[in-house]
Amino acid sequence: MCRLFGFRSIIQSQVHHSLVSAENALEVQSNRHPDGWGVCYYIAGSPHLIKSEKTAVNDSIFKTVSGVVSSETVIAHIRNATLGKVSLLNTHPFQYGPWVFAHNGNIKNFDKFKDQLLDEIKPRFKRFILGSTDSELLFYFLLSDLDDVTDTTKLDCSIEVLQASIKKSIKKLTSIVGDYCPHDEGKNTETYLTFLLTNGSTMVAHQGGKKLYYSTFKVKCVERDTCPHFSVECEAPTVTGKVNHLIFSSEPLHGENTWIPLELGQLIGVDSEMKLSISSSN
Repeated sequence: MCRLFGFRSIIQSQVHHSLVSAENALEVQSNRHPDGWGVCYYIAGSPHLIKSEKTAVNDSIFKTVSGVVSSETVIAHIRNATLGKVSLLNTHPFQYGPWVFAHNGNIKNFDKFKDQLLDEIKPRFKRFILGSTDSELLFYFLLSDLDDVTDTTKLDCSIEVLQASIKKSIKKLTSIVGDYCPHDEGKNTETYLTFLLTNGSTMVAHQGGKKLYYSTFKVKCVERDTCPHFSVECEAPTVTGKVNHLIFSSEPLHGENTWIPLELGQLIGVDSEMKLSISSSN
């Protein structure tokens, strides 16, 4: 299926290595996931989204964008289409206001359940569904529940509120379409709900059957002697509850970061103050 990359940090950082030059970078992975790419990065709290239906490894714009991005928050996606034709409208990430969403997965028998799922989406969101993918509909399904508990046009959503809303949405979704597949090796027609969601300030990831890894520290930071933000959490698991960076990737990226697999049903995220929160949707 698709591949995801998410990044949150206390400082603006470049992600060119992760997207292009690392041995297992998204550009390399696009050889197996050729159906479009998208990169979203935040500047002054606003998302800047660039997408293409071309294969990332063959697209000079992907290299250009990856080279200039410097941000505290980044989400990137490369697509291997399962539902919906290869087109710009079906390319991830999807955006509404400050919220950005990328999905690695599928909803089994989507055509059968589409109308029922649409009924759960608030009317003011429905008109923004422009493509034909289950992923875009899932985004607005999640936003509709979130909109019941917070103002989705603003940036002050706590990680606790976001995780609780996602748990509610997943429970409701699976009551309609059935449980998601518990292992990565299932057919690509099975339901998978692995995704990233952020408003640029709070970010959360859900492991819904497709593998996802996260990193909050490095074996050794090469900038430990020069970075003014260096702390013990940069090279070890947090003891304070806060982290300096949080990275998500569908596959571990070669380099200095220590990668930990998310468990099935696990929700991991950070708030605006980089407080790490780990819970479960089960």
